[in-house]
Amino acid sequence: MSETGTNDAEVDDPETTTINVRVTERQLAEIDAVWKEEGYTSRSEFLRHAIRDATDHPGASRSMLASIAAEEYAMRNGESEAVSRDEVVDMIDDEE
Repeated sequence: MSETGTNDAEVDDPETTTINVRVTERQLAEIDAVWKEEGYTSRSEFLRHAIRDATDHPGASRSMLASIAAEEYAMRNGESEAVSRDEVVDMIDDEE
């Protein structure tokens, strides 16, 4: 695997198609930091996952994501407690 996250097995996969995407240098730096930090094996794997999330869950509105981020912040500051998976599913269903 190269520094940019290219994996030879990904290039040879007949089930995939290569696309070109233009991003800013800042976005690329953020992408690279996240895929490495989150344990993805490559930049491509991370981007495929992000695309899959966006296409499989288009109902994830910006307001819902903002709410999740706010709750995460509150939890990290001891102002809130974790919720169960079922509670999260109920919250998502309420948004739709």
